[in-house]
Amino acid sequence: MTSRILFIGGSGIISAASVRLAVERGHAVTVLNRGRTSIRPLPSEVEVLVADVRDRQAVDEVLGDREFDAVAQFLAFTTDHVQPDIERFAGRTGQYVFISSASAYQKPPASVPVTESTPLKNPFWQYSRDKIACEDLLVAAYRDADFPAVIVRPSHTYDDTMLPTLGGWTDIARMRAGKPVVVHGDGTTQWTLTHSDDFAVGFVGLLDRPETIGNAYTITGDSAPTWDQVYTWLGKAAGASADLVHVASETIAAALPDRGDGLVGDKAHSMLFDTTKLRRIVPEFTTTIPYAVGARRVLAWYDAHPDAQQVDAELDAAFDRLVAAAR
Repeated sequence: MTSRILFIGGSGIISAASVRLAVERGHAVTVLNRGRTSIRPLPSEVEVLVADVRDRQAVDEVLGDREFDAVAQFLAFTTDHVQPDIERFAGRTGQYVFISSASAYQKPPASVPVTESTPLKNPFWQYSRDKIACEDLLVAAYRDADFPAVIVRPSHTYDDTMLPTLGGWTDIARMRAGKPVVVHGDGTTQWTLTHSDDFAVGFVGLLDRPETIGNAYTITGDSAPTWDQVYTWLGKAAGASADLVHVASETIAAALPDRGDGLVGDKAHSMLFDTTKLRRIVPEFTTTIPYAVGARRVLAWYDAHPDAQQVDAELDAAFDRLVAAAR
């Protein structure tokens, strides 16, 4: 069955794979974004509407009075982004899917695996609190006005262009240069990493499914290596030895404040998830790209794109200081 699906976003790490899969499955896909060139090109079958999603008038003008079977919102991060959508799409879509975040779940979690019934509470990270506020707004709109809201909560989703480590390519460059890399905590924290191609199967499987209305779904794979394994596998894929130096997350957060909230408020905690609820609706959802494979794919992409191999000199120096202090 062909569904009319509007993706708000559509060229990002999470959304691009979902757009591709939706097209492959025969859906009529429209993407609304600023129309900028992306390293993730859209399939030729996609209809592109160009507008700044923060410009309410521009979005209303480009959409006109069109209706969709499903709207997938990938670019909403605060209630100011969600409220206009509630007003705009009420009565014009059968399903409104809001991409929240698994970082909204209780930190630290009282128990694992985390399920959709785990409380939403993150005192460490404003990003997560804003996502929770968006969810609260949508739940109220569903309860009070039958707005067809569905919430999905991905954890750390990556594609072949993304490195999950503290320093990104700077860490790979350090390993290839024989320099130590900084790993938070004792390195044994487990972290769920989901490739966007796997995420897409779960996400697209939920679209235009009326039984999902009013529900929330965690969309994560079951590849949950320790951080020591993440760095070690990346080092191996890079043809380098990973000399790991463990530093307390709070110490790193103090030295690197721009990374601190996401570290202390998310990555410092072991996060394992139960996706039974999702798999009842999308039984084909599974992990086909475990991170041991994903690490090799990412390094192959970077080695094929030298222009993406950017070393942050300031961050590199900060890592040197953290290593020196730890040793």
